[in-house]
Amino acid sequence: MKKTITCILFIFAVSLSRGQLPGTDIDLNGIWEFEQTDEAFPPERFSRKCPVPGLIHLAQPEIEAYDQLFQKPSESYYEETSDYTNIKYKPKYSWYRRIIDIPSLQEGTEVMLTILKSQFVTQVYINGHDAGQSVACYTPVRLKITDAIRPGEPNEILIRVGERIWLPPWAAGSTDKEKANYIPGIWDDVYLSFSGKQKILNSLILPSVKESKVTVKILVRSFYPQQVMYGDPMQDSIMINVVLKEKLSGNVLAKSLLRGSAVRDNESLFELEIPVTSFKTWSPEHPFLYKAEIILSDRSDYSDRITEVFGMRDFERRGKYFYLNGEKYIFRGTNITLHRFFEDPDCRELPWDREWVKRMLIDDPKKIGWNAMRICVGLVPDFWYDLADEYGIMFQNEWMYWQNHGWDQQIREEYTDWVWSDGNHPSIVIWDAINENWNSFIGNILIPELQKLDPTRIWDAGYMVASDMLTEDPVDEPHPYRAAWGFNNAKDPAEYIMKNPYLLGKIDDWEEGHRRFLTATAAQLVNEYGWNWLWRDGQAAKLTKKAYDHLIGENATPEQRREFQAYWLQCETEWLRAERSFAGVLAFTHLTNNYGFTGDWYINDIRDLEAGPSFQWFRHAFAPANVFIDLADQRYFPNGNYSPGQKLDFKLVGVNDHPEPVTGRIELLLLDSGNKIIKRIRSEISIPPYGRTDQPASLRLPSRNGGYLIVTEFQPSGGQQIFRSRRYIRIGDSEQYSFPAVKP
Repeated sequence: MKKTITCILFIFAVSLSRGQLPGTDIDLNGIWEFEQTDEAFPPERFSRKCPVPGLIHLAQPEIEAYDQLFQKPSESYYEETSDYTNIKYKPKYSWYRRIIDIPSLQEGTEVMLTILKSQFVTQVYINGHDAGQSVACYTPVRLKITDAIRPGEPNEILIRVGERIWLPPWAAGSTDKEKANYIPGIWDDVYLSFSGKQKILNSLILPSVKESKVTVKILVRSFYPQQVMYGDPMQDSIMINVVLKEKLSGNVLAKSLLRGSAVRDNESLFELEIPVTSFKTWSPEHPFLYKAEIILSDRSDYSDRITEVFGMRDFERRGKYFYLNGEKYIFRGTNITLHRFFEDPDCRELPWDREWVKRMLIDDPKKIGWNAMRICVGLVPDFWYDLADEYGIMFQNEWMYWQNHGWDQQIREEYTDWVWSDGNHPSIVIWDAINENWNSFIGNILIPELQKLDPTRIWDAGYMVASDMLTEDPVDEPHPYRAAWGFNNAKDPAEYIMKNPYLLGKIDDWEEGHRRFLTATAAQLVNEYGWNWLWRDGQAAKLTKKAYDHLIGENATPEQRREFQAYWLQCETEWLRAERSFAGVLAFTHLTNNYGFTGDWYINDIRDLEAGPSFQWFRHAFAPANVFIDLADQRYFPNGNYSPGQKLDFKLVGVNDHPEPVTGRIELLLLDSGNKIIKRIRSEISIPPYGRTDQPASLRLPSRNGGYLIVTEFQPSGGQQIFRSRRYIRIGDSEQYSFPAVKP
């Protein structure tokens, strides 16, 4: 949660004569001097440069360990997990240095250095003075540096960053068993802020559409000295003025004033409730934004000022569903694993390239009907959330907690700061505390505490379900991986798949282990599925090599693997979306390490964001309303075949995520191996709001043996787009089948 930096260059120029004013900032982003050392002592000289924000892999000349950190294997190989302690390079301390002229200060002005995100173990020195240390990797490091700076002179800022292997055991999180390397660095904005003796340390703007109000929580840090002698003051009177405005027009929505007392040399919490009327709500479809201008006065003197952007939106769980601004809302989307992408040799500076991030995070997803994402196993730079606020994507925001968790008190400290830091973004609607794990302290003690701080969102406690919770369980995260997961440990994959048949494409096929998702009382957000990852060159990822080698052969081409993956993901997405008790479906994963355990759906050079077949077919599988074929695949999985001339009875399943009924025309097509349409049947369908319609269908199959493709083309009434579903079938016995293909 960064204060708005306004007209930095202008402020800097004016302040040379007037003194740096309270409520202003100096942006420290840019190129810093950089060096590494074997021991925790500053280098004698700096021979490199490194951008901030960024990670140490961006240093020029490259760091010595670069080639050990970033390797591009020529061939895929099977591997199940990675142990971060098994490092293949010598860990070093990384040093950032910046010399900055800080203008003269008005009397009583305090200076704070903020590093929004830095990993791992951050130590700061100002002009040779020890300014402090932090083990936080995903929340801001804030240090008062007033006593260490030399106003009107050059000032040295020296920041030391350690390695993941040195992160102490009490630190909160930071292990992902599908990561090989953890790249250190200062990976979010850095700035200096100036205030009077009273500073706005944090603020939360919490809207309530239902109650037509905005609750503003403000954490004030007093820099006045504590009481030393009997009779010395212990607190001081302050005044907080809050003005809510439309972000673009500046039109005032509401305003309020609060008077109170702040405890000296401490943090004091203040809260205002501001009634609002005639406001516009925020949603992915209409991301309307407001800003809160907060001015803090110390007695009658101006002391600090910040501006926070927020949106008027309610998000809640009712029964098994999510509601946005009082309306039922179904999630459709994906996952981002940025911290895995950090170790991708092709990552470079892309996570800090605003245009690239906007296209990947906003533009491409919206083209295919996605409205939500899980920020998975690790947070993202602050401007990513800003983009989602501005253009409309909702996030399930997940901490990097998978394998280890740190000590309870440190978890409380970092998670609390997480809510304060990210809590103004309307795009964040779910706090995700844990991935695929259990922790009673987090689920039963900490989350109820944090819900009092921020009651406008719900919490996901990983694999903790109602029976694990002492309080209400609002949401679960099913991960229904099918088929390929079993290949990992199977001595004989062919025998495994025969004993455990996978009816890919059969809509209501739920194996015993996954049926609990259908009967659970909490909202079920399927935020992982699709155990069929590929690297961007078309090779199978580490976790899926065995599956691809068995199902389509070790010598399959990249194009064959990509086509199989696209079909597999389309069928699984349809299967999950047809289960209308789910609150949402998020495919795994949209961005990750290209040479790792999983994969994303871009191909070739990630800089170009070239969509592969899977991403293209998602436009159909994730269409808010579409009609799916309820038949098991017979091309890739051993699910038998049909007899020549047989009458095939099956059903078409229409799904609708809209709040109103959807009607439209269906064309059911049967294509032979030469891509010739040999059957065409037209019908109409009506699908209720948020519902499902099962419609019977029948085909007289051809008498000729071979591979065929059944396709539906659904065109909603009044629309121009056509959405497809497809299933491959076999007719008769044949030594070899060839199959038709359709474009997405």
